Amino acid sequence: MQRYKIIHRTYYNYSSSVTLGAHSLLLRPRESYELRIESFALKSTPDSKIFWHRDVEDNSVAVATFDIPTQQLFIESEVIIQHYNESPLNFIVSDYAINYPFKYLANDNFILSSYMILPNEETRTLLNNWICNVYKYNETIQTYTLLQKLTTYIFKNFIYKVREEAGVQSVKQTLAFGSGSCRDFAFLFMEAVKCLGLATRFISGYLYAPLMSHEVGSTHAWAEVYIPGGGWIGFDPTTGNIVGTDHIAVAVSRLPDNVPPIAGSFVGVSGSTLSVGVWVTKV
Repeated sequence: MQRYKIIHRTYYNYSSSVTLGAHSLLLRPRESYELRIESFALKSTPDSKIFWHRDVEDNSVAVATFDIPTQQLFIESEVIIQHYNESPLNFIVSDYAINYPFKYLANDNFILSSYMILPNEETRTLLNNWICNVYKYNETIQTYTLLQKLTTYIFKNFIYKVREEAGVQSVKQTLAFGSGSCRDFAFLFMEAVKCLGLATRFISGYLYAPLMSHEVGSTHAWAEVYIPGGGWIGFDPTTGNIVGTDHIAVAVSRLPDNVPPIAGSFVGVSGSTLSVGVWVTKV
């Protein structure tokens, strides 16, 4: 078991006083048999009232409402977790899914269908050609091996870049640029996996990087694939690895744009700047 402390600070600075609308906060890690929250604290300046709920994909969402105008919004979450996923390969794949290609069982396929929606025709054509770098269609290969090869191929053949712009690059852009952020690589991996007929979802969270644990970091993103018998298994094309104890999931979604850590609005004639700092350290 590993214990981690995660501090996530966000500053919005406005050029003049504004009235804040409600803000949705996706900052509380997803608890499971692999991850337990030991303590969690959430605060803001100005003070806010917090209401909690779980969204359609079972993410813990805090809704913050504010009463007074302000020229700066500060939000901080501090959490200590216990992480037990020290053997990420310790799962048993159902017999029918050990080798690819395979088809999900009818009941599973019905539930997973929203995570298998194919990209448009142009993107499918691009991806089907690109996938041939790691898999020849009609070839029989172990399912896990195929997914790991795809993860490793992105890691080895694309250049990681920090992108401050909001949103995710299209598959066409990432393939053309040969570079992207962690969310761009996760999205490329997901769209390729869908073309293989498998269910996949986007994960937003944190990554423990030992060499940078005391420096200002950022959030991280990767993908999960549903493997019968194993469940939702995480793959990180930014690091080239299967997901283990160094990854702390906060939110999941079938679409990357659905899970920003903080989303909200303000009313006022003002420009704004954003500053974010994340620190993930072992306790």
